[in-house]
Amino acid sequence: MFFSRRATQAEYFDSPDRSLAETAESYKSLERINRLFHFAEPFQRFLPPLLGAENCRAVTLLDLGAGDGSLGQALQVWAAKKGWSWEITNLDLSPHAPELCKTGKLVSGSVLDLPFADESFDVVIANQMTHHLSSDEEVAKHFREAHRVARRVVLLSDMHRSAILYGIIWAVLHAGNFPKHFRDDGLLSVKRGFCSEDWRQIADRAGLSEAKVWTHFGARVMLAAQKIPKPQAPPGASPI
Repeated sequence: MFFSRRATQAEYFDSPDRSLAETAESYKSLERINRLFHFAEPFQRFLPPLLGAENCRAVTLLDLGAGDGSLGQALQVWAAKKGWSWEITNLDLSPHAPELCKTGKLVSGSVLDLPFADESFDVVIANQMTHHLSSDEEVAKHFREAHRVARRVVLLSDMHRSAILYGIIWAVLHAGNFPKHFRDDGLLSVKRGFCSEDWRQIADRAGLSEAKVWTHFGARVMLAAQKIPKPQAPPGASPI
């Protein structure tokens, strides 16, 4: 069947030859799509119950494949309205990320080899990034790395590979008069996406058998993993 397996064709968005101006144009188009589909909603919905009320007050958050930092900015503003202080670190491999990043600290790096120590952040998230990885082996490594550097919660979201979502995206992209290369990439993103069973199997392979995997409103596949922080030794304590 057409959507039974992930597409392997590379997206134009990932071409290393794209100019800064062209990349910025794509992010402007992506911003329109993100507003329409409420891209921050799953994180606003699920992070508070995963963290617990007390732990929401001060959060260090790492956004993987953050692009221009729109998601981190949206979450930081949303958290501030609730009286919470959320510190955002954005990670992206694009050479244009420093010029495009809107907020927070930016670190250049790969999601397959994160340049951080274990349990460096309270929360690690990724939105619509995982489908850019080329193989299940890379996705498993991405899951393990995200889990390694998280202290409390990992929450990942990506495209749900389905004919229904493909049809919706096709209609939106054509009605919105988006550039052709952006329309082509948007449809290819759905075909490169995942079903929940894909992520369940990959999570098990990555050693995250306790992670929860589900489909959110038929449009996103989600993964959540909670971790119990290790107790901190008091200052000056000797190791046993």
